[in-house]
Amino acid sequence: MALKCGIVGLPNVGKSTLFNCLSNARAQSANFPFCTIEPNVGVITVPDERLNELARLCNPKRVVPTTVEIVDIAGLVKGASKGEGLGNKFLANIRETDAILHVLRCFDNDNITHVDGSVDPVRDKEVIDTELQLRDLETIESRLPRIAKAAAAGDREARVQASVMERLRDALSEGRNARSVTLENKDEERVVRELFLLTSKPVMYVCNVDDASAVTGNRYVDAVRDAIKGEDAQLLVVAAQTEADIAELETYEERQMFLEEIGLAESGVNRLIKAAYALLNLQTFLTAGPDECRAWTFKRGSKAPQCAGIIHSDFERGFIRAEVIKYDDYIALGSEAAVKEAGKMHVEGKEYVMQDGDIVFFRFNV
Repeated sequence: MALKCGIVGLPNVGKSTLFNCLSNARAQSANFPFCTIEPNVGVITVPDERLNELARLCNPKRVVPTTVEIVDIAGLVKGASKGEGLGNKFLANIRETDAILHVLRCFDNDNITHVDGSVDPVRDKEVIDTELQLRDLETIESRLPRIAKAAAAGDREARVQASVMERLRDALSEGRNARSVTLENKDEERVVRELFLLTSKPVMYVCNVDDASAVTGNRYVDAVRDAIKGEDAQLLVVAAQTEADIAELETYEERQMFLEEIGLAESGVNRLIKAAYALLNLQTFLTAGPDECRAWTFKRGSKAPQCAGIIHSDFERGFIRAEVIKYDDYIALGSEAAVKEAGKMHVEGKEYVMQDGDIVFFRFNV
């Protein structure tokens, strides 16, 4: 399932450092603007303790986690919507992603140059928001006259499109993102989806802090939290340089000891990957057996046949039923046989909506 999160932000806010921590791909990281010119793509393993527990019980020949793609995109500057800096390239790259991880610098360090000369994450957020809004406004204004004309002539579909686009235009003109516009029904949701607007994408603000602020945050983080109130967005605090130090440690035990010393139960990288996965509206179902324990990615709300098709198209085409075990039942009882004996396996049909953590065996016939 090729869904991608794009890491965006102003130059020198820690995007590439964070990307390096997330991925085996090594994006160049240096103290000058536009260090990252071409987008770097990393396929990131999604940490899932449930898969580890299943593997412990099943002792399979192999364990296969699920993944998510992360893209490190060139830094954007004021005027990007008019082609300043690498603006056109940046905006084209971000259009190809499904969600945005917006990195904001929330630390002081005189040795790291800020493109605007001072640290102000709320200002930085507004710079990028404005550039994305201007490009979206350009998209709306180029299409609306034709749609409005068709709507005036009585075209029902055009009337729906015009209504949505006028509300989007008004929001963008007021400096609000497209995702702030309330949509009334699935038809309106489809209109927005087909416009591919930059500011309609789900977003998480990643506050890059210093080591001392990794647990509790700081005044910069508080300012960002206040600034995004009322916006449909999430916030995560990560110390990118600390995560880079953790990544250099060789063993799991050393990394856990480091985390305990700085008061963290889990690394920021793990939290960020999980958050990116959720931001993409993704969930996981599991398959378990002596040959393989595996995590599979599906879109929240998918039904059983669709999920069967993720494993193989024949599974969806010839779907008969899904035999589903809840993760907690499997762990509590210790094996598939014990679950069946306890009557805890559920047989589900074509209308079953898959749930995160379901352990499933699909029956099919082609």
